[in-house]
Amino acid sequence: MLFRRSKQKKINKHQQMEEEKSPLSSDLNKNIEKIRLLYEDCSDVVFRSFLIGGKVKAQLIYIDGLSNMEELDTSVLSPLMKKMEEKRSSLSSWMEEKLSVAKITEVNTVEECIEHTLMGNPILLVEQESKGLALGLAQWEKRAVEEPASEAVVKGPREGFVETISINMALIRRRLKSPQLKTKSMKIGRRSQTQVAIVYMKGLTDETLLEEVNNRLQRIDIDGVLESQYIEELIEDYPSSPFPQILSTERPDACAASLLEGKVVILVEGTPFAMIAPTTLLSLLQSSEDYYQRFVLSTAIRWLRYLYFGLSLLLPSLYVAVLSFHQEMVPTKLIMSMAASRENVPFPAIVEALIMEVTFEALREAGVRLPKQIGSAVSIVGALVIGQAAIQAGIVSPPMVMVVALTGIASFTIPRYNLGATLRLLRFPMMILAGTLGILGIMLGLLIILTHLCTLRSFGVPYLSPAAPWNKREMKDFLVRAPWWKLSTRPHLTGDFNPYRQGPNQKPNPRKGGE
Repeated sequence: MLFRRSKQKKINKHQQMEEEKSPLSSDLNKNIEKIRLLYEDCSDVVFRSFLIGGKVKAQLIYIDGLSNMEELDTSVLSPLMKKMEEKRSSLSSWMEEKLSVAKITEVNTVEECIEHTLMGNPILLVEQESKGLALGLAQWEKRAVEEPASEAVVKGPREGFVETISINMALIRRRLKSPQLKTKSMKIGRRSQTQVAIVYMKGLTDETLLEEVNNRLQRIDIDGVLESQYIEELIEDYPSSPFPQILSTERPDACAASLLEGKVVILVEGTPFAMIAPTTLLSLLQSSEDYYQRFVLSTAIRWLRYLYFGLSLLLPSLYVAVLSFHQEMVPTKLIMSMAASRENVPFPAIVEALIMEVTFEALREAGVRLPKQIGSAVSIVGALVIGQAAIQAGIVSPPMVMVVALTGIASFTIPRYNLGATLRLLRFPMMILAGTLGILGIMLGLLIILTHLCTLRSFGVPYLSPAAPWNKREMKDFLVRAPWWKLSTRPHLTGDFNPYRQGPNQKPNPRKGGE
């Protein structure tokens, strides 16, 4: 009981110090005692005592592994520990002359000292000074800029975001060299204090949209934010919907293109995925590469993507419905061949489809979770071996294996992983409806999904725009990808107050003959 009481007193003391703002004192020992109490049992926090000019007591506080030790020695400790000149105006002016650090910030409270040390900036405290200095010497291990694994392209930039927000912001600024590119930073997470940045183009982004994004982020009250998905679920309009309402991307060029359309980009420290809002179903089906190839080829690929989008959702359901209820829809020779192949299969078509789909999803997840060297081999060889063994054992029929394989290939054509995962989830209730009601069940399922999509909004923008509500002007980037000289206006719902993104008469006008 005594141990519990002492522990509770210590917890209450910590909580009280966290809640109250403690200004720094001119007594160096008191300041160090307060900071040591907060960093109790933190072996990686270093308290380095030394004398400035051999006369004035000072304390350097930093976290091992977060600060640049070499610069700390050469730019701070070495010059400050040298003998102080006899004639000097003040300690602060002398320190300004000696410290060769680019960024120095004054701190006035214990909480500010804690915040800066956790960011990797060492704190310098001096005797008889009621303020400290935060030295911009943060340095930690970071990943190099590489090609994004989840959004590979044949033609286009090969740079992808990393887990450091400052590098991600620099990658965007390299593409948009304009002072109108603005950022608003904030900290989210009681314990994690994760840095989050709102990026937008002033003059292109609607102020109402910007204010709504800012308000939703400010309302978040959570212990920690470790990935952008934490924030995505807390700010989207319909969190119970399986459809993603915020676009996640690893590509700086995709963020730059969205900013030029008047959208808002949200960057989160610790993750390579940026969030783009608002988004639509059309945006989730578009790829950056659509705009890096000739418009005729991009249009053809886009049509192919729309076709396989429907197949990835409906192909197993159509197969089950036809075999169970609508055999007359299939040519006689084909239905007889399918019936012969299913002669030794003991299960109805719906059970057969569910078995194969669950097995295929398990193989896909195994391929993702296993190390890269063996993941692809396991998923491919496993699918071949299990499929062939299931056919020989009479558990499934060859047409069903072909349907499931084609469905898997169709799902890989969807450029956004989270949208593909949504279709994988909806495929199962669609198969159950097809196995119980046939084509009528498929139509019922499609009607429910379409009704749900019509009700969705992403920061007030209809999810099915420009198809619903219909906008003729936006059709040039919906069913087709029009040439750039026709894409003269921004999307209506995000850039209507600054609609034109290029000058008039951009269409090439080649000279005829020898003129």
